[in-house]
Amino acid sequence: MTILVTGSRGTVGSTLVSRLHAAGTPVRAASAAPEKLDLPPDIATVRLDLDDPATFPAALAGARQVFLYANPAHIDAFLDEARTAGVEHIVLLSSSSVLYAGARDNPIARRHHAVEQALKASGIDATLLQPGAFAGNAMGWARSVRTTGTVAHPYPGTQASPIHEADVADAAHAVLAEPRLRGAAYHLTGPDSLSAAEQIAALAAATGHEITVETVSPEAWKASMAAYMDSAVADALLAYFAAPTGAPTSSRAASRS
Repeated sequence: MTILVTGSRGTVGSTLVSRLHAAGTPVRAASAAPEKLDLPPDIATVRLDLDDPATFPAALAGARQVFLYANPAHIDAFLDEARTAGVEHIVLLSSSSVLYAGARDNPIARRHHAVEQALKASGIDATLLQPGAFAGNAMGWARSVRTTGTVAHPYPGTQASPIHEADVADAAHAVLAEPRLRGAAYHLTGPDSLSAAEQIAALAAATGHEITVETVSPEAWKASMAAYMDSAVADALLAYFAAPTGAPTSSRAASRS
């Protein structure tokens, strides 16, 4: 029973493909640019662009399970084609942002929430993975650390429980392999809730280099991010950082769900 993995160039998707292949599970690695995939030659690849419904039929043909990245652009067409192809189970890489109040109005949560709702209405068995911050997000600090030895942050006390992308892939592998785990929503976190300052201190200890945390105004931080993210997304992140600073992420999600 072939498993289709979308977004196979991403860290989670590529790790999941490797896990499935190592377990002897038939897997098809999908990407909008499959020629850029770096995989063993015996792993099947296919072009699948979630913004292009014309790529859906060939990618889904013969698949019985799908690991899906959240893209609401053509989700109804994708699910229609999945039903036609005989897909029995979809594992969605969603986000813990959907657990917070105002998810439908939050630009980060909105796309995940829309795909979750479409899946729930589709009649296809669905499992929702809702991870919080990825550990790899810390790479966003790398350039500043290399050039100035500092990280600028508007709310150094804001908490997160970063989860390694390989752990998310392992969770996906588990629900794809074990039918009894299907049909639920799983809020995935790392082992500890850490402030941004604590995360930076951990990086400093691991690298052996001093890293200074510079507290900046929300306006200054947003301006520094203008070249990398949409203004509405920056505002959503600032709201998340600020509300409430210092509370463990597990408690924040539980209290706002």
